[in-house]
Amino acid sequence: MNYSKVNNIVGWICFLIATITYVLTLEPSASFWDCGEFIASAFRMQVVHQPGAPLFLMIQRFFSVFAAGDLTRIAYWMNIGSAICSAATILFLFWTITALAKKTVLKAGDELTTGKLISIMGAGAVGALAYTFSDSFWFSAVESEVYAQSSLFTAIVFWAILKWEAHADEPKADRWLLFIAYIMGLSIGIHLLNLLTIPALAFIYYFKRTGKATTSGIIKTLVVGILILAVIQYGIIQYLVSFGAYFDLFFVNTLGLGFGTGVLFFAILVISALVWGIRYSIKHQKKLLNLGLISTVLIIFGYASFSMIIIRAKADPNLNNSAPKDAFSFLSYLNREQYGDRPLAYGPNYNSERTGIKEGGKTIWRKGNEKYEKAGVKTDYEYNNNTLLPRMYSDDARHAAFYKEWMRLDDAKVPNLVDNVGFLFSYQIGYMYMRYFMWNFAGRQNDEQGQGSGHEGTWISGIKPIDAMLRGDQTNLPPSTVDNNAYNRFFFLPLIMGIIGALWHFKRNQKDAGVVALLFFFTGIAIVLYLNQKPLEPRERDYAYVGSFYAFAIW
Repeated sequence: MNYSKVNNIVGWICFLIATITYVLTLEPSASFWDCGEFIASAFRMQVVHQPGAPLFLMIQRFFSVFAAGDLTRIAYWMNIGSAICSAATILFLFWTITALAKKTVLKAGDELTTGKLISIMGAGAVGALAYTFSDSFWFSAVESEVYAQSSLFTAIVFWAILKWEAHADEPKADRWLLFIAYIMGLSIGIHLLNLLTIPALAFIYYFKRTGKATTSGIIKTLVVGILILAVIQYGIIQYLVSFGAYFDLFFVNTLGLGFGTGVLFFAILVISALVWGIRYSIKHQKKLLNLGLISTVLIIFGYASFSMIIIRAKADPNLNNSAPKDAFSFLSYLNREQYGDRPLAYGPNYNSERTGIKEGGKTIWRKGNEKYEKAGVKTDYEYNNNTLLPRMYSDDARHAAFYKEWMRLDDAKVPNLVDNVGFLFSYQIGYMYMRYFMWNFAGRQNDEQGQGSGHEGTWISGIKPIDAMLRGDQTNLPPSTVDNNAYNRFFFLPLIMGIIGALWHFKRNQKDAGVVALLFFFTGIAIVLYLNQKPLEPRERDYAYVGSFYAFAIW
């Protein structure tokens, strides 16, 4: 029996099931929050809130064409776009699971029996369909939000690295790595979540290219993976634009040339350096250098979708958030400066007193009639009672009250490291991540906004003794609870199956299981650590962690 043929057929069946599911449950119009902004902006090619999603808008604009000029159907067809992208995510998830399962079930020289084929296809179908009907992914699949397309690009790059691994010994196998680089660049124009797959991809490359994995090699690979992530996140996405902006400042304010000449000169420098580097790598047979430089070029090509933002901003559309028309306004737009900063490693507590203003803040430049003009200086406060890992840092009165209630702190208590770490594990990870994780793999109580109570938006299992211990007596529940459309009870079955799959995977193939675990961590807990969320969010944030749920569904 032809493995590839069966694998493709079953994969497309999963795609069809997901497509039908999402189309039948589609939002008929604009959903809450960002969807209305995205729909209007995609239809007229306008500028959305920072940091932008130009490729997402262009793809959604394509789907709006199917409305055939009927303005009442624009939102519907854009939602169709999300449904199809989400169904394609399921397709690539299936192929990812079967690729990993085949590697684990079939050792070198083993015969592919009918029983093994059924077990591989069954594993793929169960994982893919479990994720199809998972709470968070399904919600994003039926509305015009960036997370459907972001999930698709994440699924593609992880599937592609497995394709590279399967053909790594062939002469032209590295084309898969170049394909991944280009998809990474394109994904920046949708959402940055896709970049979090890079450490996991680095380990697949390491395990394939090294004869025997060592502790030092694993540590180095992790460091390299994080460095590549940082280079793309900061070096390409931010500092390329930042250097271009300051080149323009010099050319305009010092040399007296026109706006944009400095950016053009810097672009020529970058292109020249890359061309020279590629020619050098070819001439001196530096294969790894050549691969890195061409990958960088492809990432920049994909990232170039952001040029649409400047082009459209200059056209002054009705929706022109932040109006990023020049180098410095575009840099501010990319850096999400309107949202401010959050302390990560060191900073104040919610009740730390302000003791002054830090000197030497960055100058804020704005485009004038003939030159860039100083619009002010970015200032930051100095505080007393700073701490490591400040998780309770917001001095908003509502947040301060929440911190004290959640952690049972006295008014005079200055939180220490232990208190902050306690809040990290109990609230930021426990409530704002694990609660969402359990929604998808254990069950959900209702669709009310959860703000810390035991009866709004929490998770349940459907096993009454367990739920009674966690949520109180579950007998004679009112209609408002049992008739709620989000009253989902999975009896821990998806969770148990995932844990069994993970244990089996680690027992049979530690390397691949470790890669999936790394993907699970970086698209879940790592986001929690980086976001450092404040309490009392205006909406549930489960959509930010769908990559983590995707990784768990692989098991």
